Amino acid sequence: VSTTRNCNNPTMFAARRLAAQSAVRMTQRRSAQTVPRMGTEESMKAEALEQIKARIAHQKMIVANSTHKSHAEEVDEMWKWIKISFIVALPVCVLSILKDIVFGDHHEEHHGPQPDYMKIRNKAFPWECEDCALFDPACWKKCKAEMLAEGH
Repeated sequence: VSTTRNCNNPTMFAARRLAAQSAVRMTQRRSAQTVPRMGTEESMKAEALEQIKARIAHQKMIVANSTHKSHAEEVDEMWKWIKISFIVALPVCVLSILKDIVFGDHHEEHHGPQPDYMKIRNKAFPWECEDCALFDPACWKKCKAEMLAEGH
């Protein structure tokens, strides 16, 4: 393997050329943003005005070279994409709702006694039916009936 540099490598040459172009662009961009040189007040004002005029001319050139659309064209484009979004989104939403209704899992309450591992209690609940979960109406009814039968 040769340790000498291959300066004729096309990708290396392209990378160097790209770096040089970006450096030139940076210096050109920065030259429009410089501060006027020190001098008399009139010369500084004149140089500042020249820089402002150069910036305005540069911005006008950018706008002239860009593909600018009028406000009406922009509004038409916006409404086109709103319509496309509704045409796509509404059927997708309706189909997903139908899928959930038809194929969704219907969670039903488990009837019968629960296995022991489902009712592990480290301490009693702080309400009158100590073994019932707060939102378990069947357990509460059973507990209340037992309490009435015992005479509490």
